[in-house]
Amino acid sequence: MYQLICGVLVVIVLMLQARLWFGEGSITYIWQLQDQIDEQVFENDRLKDRNQVLEAEVIDLKSGLESIEERARSELGMIKEGETFYLLVDDKKK
Repeated sequence: MYQLICGVLVVIVLMLQARLWFGEGSITYIWQLQDQIDEQVFENDRLKDRNQVLEAEVIDLKSGLESIEERARSELGMIKEGETFYLLVDDKKK
């Protein structure tokens, strides 16, 4: 009888240990989830910073003509009426 009780207790302990180390809810599973959370927090912070830059740019574009003019010049190559455009070409080949 004593051996049967010890055997049952050993089996129960082994089952509990197996659940602790393997499968869903195990220690390794929790570590993996924590790593995923850390990666997501990093990505969220990166996106938050990008959104702040974009928000500042939108506010700047809405508030004044200087930023619109600057963008038109740099991105679209536009010039004001009466201005002369000069393109300097470096003819040295590397």
